[in-house]
Amino acid sequence: QVQLVESGGGLVQPGGSLRLSCVVSGRIFSLVTMSWYRQPPGQERELVASIAPSGTTNYADSVKGRFTISRDNAKNAVYLQMDNLKPEDTAVYYCRRPPLWGQGTQVTVSS
Repeated sequence: QVQLVESGGGLVQPGGSLRLSCVVSGRIFSLVTMSWYRQPPGQERELVASIAPSGTTNYADSVKGRFTISRDNAKNAVYLQMDNLKPEDTAVYYCRRPPLWGQGTQVTVSS
């Protein structure tokens, strides 16, 4: 059974950084596109970033230049480095390996 386990969320001040991790159990991790989504309070879930097996990345306009997605196929892990965080980045962040979702990790940006 494939499982996605996220970690790394927390409370950070504006301008700070966090690194989210998602470890995926099961095989063929290196052959699938991995993504991070987020769901701000009272809003719909939205795509933040994705990374293809080739390493090609895609970002939402709101996070370009501040967030970096990466993957380590040897560890079955995908990461989201978040720099220069803003209050509007506050959300529950989810790792996705279609059709599965992680449990989510809370990121709160506040002074």
